[in-house]
Amino acid sequence: MTEPLDVAKLQRRLADFAAARDWQQYHTPKNLVAALSVEASELVEIFQWLTPEESTRVMDDPDSAHRVMDEIADVLAYLLQLCEVLGVDPLTALDAKIDRNERRFPAP
Repeated sequence: MTEPLDVAKLQRRLADFAAARDWQQYHTPKNLVAALSVEASELVEIFQWLTPEESTRVMDDPDSAHRVMDEIADVLAYLLQLCEVLGVDPLTALDAKIDRNERRFPAP
């Protein structure tokens, strides 16, 4: 049985992967943000010309679903690497942002 995934384990795997290839030198905040933007744009490209209805069914097609999952993984990988380099806990950051949004946009 495999162990459950968590953010810290995934960040460690990403760091180990980069270290084994001597890529840490390229993983500066500037480069990681640029890579994150590129990968997010590749995700946007999948949906760019779909109608709203088509976009809700994108996961029904195995080829499209595979592309979407790959791009989501790429976005998340670069975001987790950026958090690691900057010393940001992504779950703590998200929790704090939700708190601020709840205060800023109270439910009616």
